[in-house]
Amino acid sequence: MIFPVILCGGAGTRLWPMSRHLYPKQLLSIDVEKTLLQNTALRIEGLEGVKKTIVVCNKDHRFMIAEQLYSMGVKDCMLILEPEGKNTAPAIAVACMYANSLEEDPVVLALPADHIIKDIDKFQKIILQGLEAAEKGYLVTFGIVPNKPETGYGYIKKGEVLIEKDGVQIFKVDKFVEKPDLETAKKYVESKEFFWNSGIFMFKASSYLEELKNLAPKIYEKSKEAFDKAKKETDFIT
Repeated sequence: MIFPVILCGGAGTRLWPMSRHLYPKQLLSIDVEKTLLQNTALRIEGLEGVKKTIVVCNKDHRFMIAEQLYSMGVKDCMLILEPEGKNTAPAIAVACMYANSLEEDPVVLALPADHIIKDIDKFQKIILQGLEAAEKGYLVTFGIVPNKPETGYGYIKKGEVLIEKDGVQIFKVDKFVEKPDLETAKKYVESKEFFWNSGIFMFKASSYLEELKNLAPKIYEKSKEAFDKAKKETDFIT
């Protein structure tokens, strides 16, 4: 049982002026026929065990996002509306709380809405390979093998192998590193021990919320307060 959570609250400031506050990059078509948001939704179509799609977005974009999803046939969808962006941790927290209200402790797959991924079959296969670890209580993050020393991305250093099955290895994370300088990035790529951090995550709702409660209790408390007080409609949670 997987609840996809599409994180669609970004302003896309690095693509200004093409991307603007009232029309951010995830609502644009960039090197693809459909918009980045629409392609994110299509990416999970047909994925085994997928349930209702949850989208976390800015309240100002709700009708544009609803229209883009409806126009491509995504109708079983709930939009969680943020009055202002508070970044990834609380967005995922509120989505996990909503998923928990629909199903007892489901797996949540958090997906940024601004990726371009062309090999969908391979993407879905990798997601299902990570599902086993998520169901065991691990917080799964998906890394990208770097092809150059990029300084604009975060990096993940792999640790020991946790699960090995059908030629696929799932590693323990040794550490996360935020946007290194060029010389450090070159060393990371040469070592073959680092991945780019994709920002795609998968975990049981309870696993994420428990870690958030332990490590960032204020974020957990404020997220729960916001969810408990939220106005819930047919297609929107405000």
